Amino acid sequence: MPQLAFLTRRQTLEALALGAASAPLWARAATSRKPNIVLILADDLGYAELGVQGCKDIPTPNIDSIARNGVRFTDGYVSCPICAPTRAGLMTGRYQQRFGFETNPGPEVYADEKFGLPRTETTLAERLKSFDYATGMFGKWHLGFKPELTPPKRGFDEFFGFLSGANNYLSQNSRNPILRGMNQVLEKEYLTDAFGREAVAFIENNHTRPFFLYLPFNAVHYPLEATQKYLDRFPGMQDSKRRTYAAMTAAMDDAVGRVVDALRRFKLEEQTLIFFLSDNGGPTIQTTSSNRPLRGYKTQVYEGGIRIPFMLRWKGRIPAGRVYRHPVISLDIHSTVMAAIGEKVPPEWKLEGVNLLPYVRSENRAVPHETLCWRFHAKRAIRRGDWKLVVESAGDKPELYNLAKDIGETNNLAAEMPDKMKELEAAWQVWNARNQAPQWVRQDAATQTGRAPGALLQRFRDLDRDGDGKLTPDEFPDAALFKQMDANGDGVVTLEEARAFFSRGNQKKR
Repeated sequence: MPQLAFLTRRQTLEALALGAASAPLWARAATSRKPNIVLILADDLGYAELGVQGCKDIPTPNIDSIARNGVRFTDGYVSCPICAPTRAGLMTGRYQQRFGFETNPGPEVYADEKFGLPRTETTLAERLKSFDYATGMFGKWHLGFKPELTPPKRGFDEFFGFLSGANNYLSQNSRNPILRGMNQVLEKEYLTDAFGREAVAFIENNHTRPFFLYLPFNAVHYPLEATQKYLDRFPGMQDSKRRTYAAMTAAMDDAVGRVVDALRRFKLEEQTLIFFLSDNGGPTIQTTSSNRPLRGYKTQVYEGGIRIPFMLRWKGRIPAGRVYRHPVISLDIHSTVMAAIGEKVPPEWKLEGVNLLPYVRSENRAVPHETLCWRFHAKRAIRRGDWKLVVESAGDKPELYNLAKDIGETNNLAAEMPDKMKELEAAWQVWNARNQAPQWVRQDAATQTGRAPGALLQRFRDLDRDGDGKLTPDEFPDAALFKQMDANGDGVVTLEEARAFFSRGNQKKR
C-alpha cells in the first residue's frame, strides 16, 4: 500500500486494521520477539493412545488440545523405531545414520566407548542458544554418558533428568541417578510430575525472553509404575497392566496441561510453537500401548514402529483444528524452528527436514517429502508417495504395500509389481549410499564377558524388549518355564538365571 505515506496517522492505523481483519485469523498475530519453542516427547507412546488418535479408555484432554488448537499429522514419522537413534535425528535435523548413530547403547556401565551424539553434529539447543535463547531440558537424554556429551555440554543452560534409556518412576535408581546439571539429586516426587514441575519453573523463570523448552518424558516407557492418585482415575479398568499404563498416560497429560497453563498465564501462547510427538511406536505386549490400525511395534519398521502421534500448535500463526495427511518426519522440527525464528539455514548445516509452516498454512500445496527412508541394522524401509517397501528381518524378502489402500500392511504386492519394487529399492540404495556404518552395537554384561552361549544370548536379547538386561513375565511367553527359571523368585529372570537353568540340562527335558 504505497499510498499510506500520504495518509494521516489515524487513517494509516485504520487501513492497517482493515487489512488485518480481512486476513485469516491464524495470520493476524505478530510480534517482534522471537517465538518460544516447546518440544514435548513421549516415550513408547502408541499411535492409538490419545483421544485425538482414537483412544476411548484413557482421556488425554491436554495433549489433545495441542492438536485441536493446531495441526495433527496423521502420517507423522520418526527416523528409527527405537529411542536413542530417534533422539539423535530429532536433535540434529539429520538422519542419524549419516553419522553412524544406529542403535541404543545398552546399560551405561557396558556402553561402547564410541556411544553418543558426536561433537561434529550440532544440536537444536546449541543453535538456539547461539541466537540468545534460554534453553532447558527436563527428562530423558539417551544421547551420551561422557561429560562432554551430556545436556549441559550440548546447549542446555538447565538440565534436570537422567542420561540412560529408562528409569524408575517411584524410587531412585542408583545406577541411573536423577541429575540437576551434573549433580545427583534425591527426587521424591513421582518422576513424571517432577519433570512437569521443572518445566513450569523454567517457563516462570524465563518468560521475559525467548526460550527453548525440551521436555522428553520417560512416560510411558516400562517399568509400569504409577501413584495411587492416578490409578484412582481408572477404577473400572480390570486389566492391572492396562490400568497402570493408563495412570502413567494421565500423569503425562497432566504435566503437559501444566506447561500449557503456564504459557497461558504469562500470555505466551501466541509467541510459542508447541510440538508433541512420540519417539517410536508402542511396545504393545510389554505395556499394552496400542498402535491400531497400524501393523507392528517398537523395534520394527512396519508402520507401528515408526509412525507416531505428531502435532504442532502455534496459536494465531497456524490454522487451528487442521488434520494434515501428507508424510512428515521428526527431522522437520529443526528446519521448522529455524524458519519460525527467522533464521536462514546455510547449506553446511546439511539439514534433511523441511519447514512445515508453509504446508500447514496451505501456502505450499505440494507434499513436504517425496521419499522417506529408514535403516535399523538389517531392517530397512522406504516410503515414496503411498508406496512402502519393507524388509523387517535379515534374510527376509522385501515386501511392498500401498498405504493409501492398506494402512495395516496386510496385502503384500511385491510379486504383482516388480517395477515398483525395483524403483523403491534403487531409491533406498541411493539414500543409503550416504550413510555411515554403525559406530557401535548394543552392549550388556553378557556381550562383554562372552560367557553366554550364542543362541541363548541372542534369544534372551530378542525377548528383552526394553533392553534392561532382565526378562519380566510380560516379555517371556511361557509362564511355567519363567517360574522355573526365576531361581530367586523376584519376578524377573536375568541372563545368569537363564544360563544356569539351561546348563542343568533342563533344555533337553522340555
